[in-house]
Amino acid sequence: MLKYQDRLDRTYQALADPTRRAIVERLSRGSASVSELAEPFAISLPAIVQHLKLLEESGLVRSQKTGRVRTCTLDTAALSAAETWIAERRALWERRLDRLDALLAATRPASDQEDD
Repeated sequence: MLKYQDRLDRTYQALADPTRRAIVERLSRGSASVSELAEPFAISLPAIVQHLKLLEESGLVRSQKTGRVRTCTLDTAALSAAETWIAERRALWERRLDRLDALLAATRPASDQEDD
């Protein structure tokens, strides 16, 4: 459980930054070299490398070096874990709101029910 929480924390920490989210967005369309990932940003290549390092540590991105080119790929397993966590929270709140709706309907005065 602690390992799961730690990985989830690192995933959300990585996704908290707009530059890293843009990199993840770009990688969702396919693998890219570090230079290709850096092109749309007005920041230095070393800064992009630092963002990629954090994304790799979070498990969102994998990279492979072939010769002088490092190619990055999105690892969707970490995104799936984050998606699952959000879906579980959403389901919990939907059940609570459904119970509240049922309670309110059951305790509603009869005169209000005739207006519907």
